[in-house]
Amino acid sequence: MNPEEIIPAFDRFLRDRELLFECIAVGAATLGLLGIISRHTRDLDILDPEIPVEIIEAARSFAQWCRENGLALDTDWLNNGPMSLKRDLPDGWQEHLQPVFVGQALTIRTLGRLDLLRCKLFALCDRGIDLPDCLALAPTREEIDEVTPWLEEHDGNPDWPTHVREVLDDLKERL
Repeated sequence: MNPEEIIPAFDRFLRDRELLFECIAVGAATLGLLGIISRHTRDLDILDPEIPVEIIEAARSFAQWCRENGLALDTDWLNNGPMSLKRDLPDGWQEHLQPVFVGQALTIRTLGRLDLLRCKLFALCDRGIDLPDCLALAPTREEIDEVTPWLEEHDGNPDWPTHVREVLDDLKERL
C-alpha cells in the first residue's frame, strides 16, 4: 500500500460512514506519512488503542473496495500487531507523540523520534529486515548510543546484547 494515497482515502471512507478513529501508529506506513521513506508497505500497525470492531469492519470493507478498484490491499492491513510494544517503551513515551495524519474522521499520531528509533532498531536486531528504514531515519551516533542500553535489555537470550552491538556497529559503518 502507498500510505500517502491509502490513508486519505480511508479517512474519506470513514467520514462517509460517520465513523471516527484516533490512533497511535508505528512502522513503515508512519515513516511514509512522515516523508522519511517512499516505499510501499503491507499494513498500518496500530500501537494504541485496541482497534474497535466497527473500525476493523470498516477497514476490511475498505480493503475490499480497494481490490475491486485495482488497488492491492490486504484484508488485515489495519492491525494491532505491535500493541505489546507499549509495555516495553520507556516511561513518558506518550509525551513525545507527533501527528502524521489529521483528516476529517481519522487522526494518526506516532512516536517521537527516539522511540521510533527504538522500535525500528529493535526490529532490525530482531528480524534483520529493517535496514533500509533505519538508514532512512539516519540516526546519529549519539542517538544510537542513547537507545543501545534499552535495546540490549529487551530480549532474554544471553547472546542478545552482543548481537545488538554487532548490528548497531554495522549500522554506524553504513551511515
